[in-house]
Amino acid sequence: MIKAYAAFEPGGKLQPFEYDPGSLDDHEVEIAVEHCGICHSDLSMLHNDWGITQYPFVPGHEIIGTIAAKGAHVHNLSIGQRVGLGWHAGYCMTCHSCLSGDHNLCAQSESTIVGRHGGFSEAVRAKAASVVALPDNLDAQSAGPLFCGGITVFNPLVQYNIPPTAKVAVIGIGGLGHLALQFAKAWGCHVTAFTSSEDKQQEALSLGAHAVLNTKNPEELAAAANRFDLILATVNVKLDWNAYLATLRPKGRLHFLGVPLEPLDINVFPMIANQCDVSGSPVGSPATIATMLQFAEQHKIAPIVESFRMDQVNEALARLASGKAKYRIVLHNR
Repeated sequence: MIKAYAAFEPGGKLQPFEYDPGSLDDHEVEIAVEHCGICHSDLSMLHNDWGITQYPFVPGHEIIGTIAAKGAHVHNLSIGQRVGLGWHAGYCMTCHSCLSGDHNLCAQSESTIVGRHGGFSEAVRAKAASVVALPDNLDAQSAGPLFCGGITVFNPLVQYNIPPTAKVAVIGIGGLGHLALQFAKAWGCHVTAFTSSEDKQQEALSLGAHAVLNTKNPEELAAAANRFDLILATVNVKLDWNAYLATLRPKGRLHFLGVPLEPLDINVFPMIANQCDVSGSPVGSPATIATMLQFAEQHKIAPIVESFRMDQVNEALARLASGKAKYRIVLHNR
């Protein structure tokens, strides 16, 4: 039996919960959970905002732990090895996307917290192909958010071959945005932070931004016309997207990483005139995650985290929901 914390209804408090995971599949591993980050996606799933949550629901998909058991056909991981697990817990391994190395786009991928129990627990299971070894010099206590938030902001830099000479802007300096600033700066780009909070301006500069634009000041936004090659939108609220499109250079890209639930209100003519792109992307493949971890180790990139014990999970979720977390929250099994 695996001990965990589960909600039994939409938005419900998490309660102690035990479940029998059954026999270990030949291609699976069992991870003894040491640390697990909390992502806004966990809140969305808790409240069934996307209509796919199954109860009892055990959140948690930013998992750091050690291999406690492995199936007969698992040869790439060792017992006791420290690893991480993110949004995906398995792939079909036979579709065109998987065979092309784009496992994260597999239509039959298994999510760590959709239809299975996640990392707010003492252990979690996943297919070995979705589990990535943690580099020795990354801090295990804070690395969990890299497996969701970190790879989410790193993936577009790889997918779109962003050159180090690019001018990159980040909308929103929060759980995703504070990592996007660090990765884009280390990538070599000139980085601008868009923020509506004066309190975050100095911190944005310390995280890697070369400049900060106050989005409450329409004059600052207008003065940034024709400036950026890539804008990473990390917020989940509706904004004046046309104002941001106007700040793109020809062939620039407005790229969505946060998930605004309202439809996008975008004028097409400026996009056509400047040959701009509007796009989005999920987390990356296991290979891209491994590259991201190596890059983070080399450039000393780390999430800023607040820590809670696993049995404080409801307090931690309330902290995240309040919008006051700075900037990611990690639960620890002690």
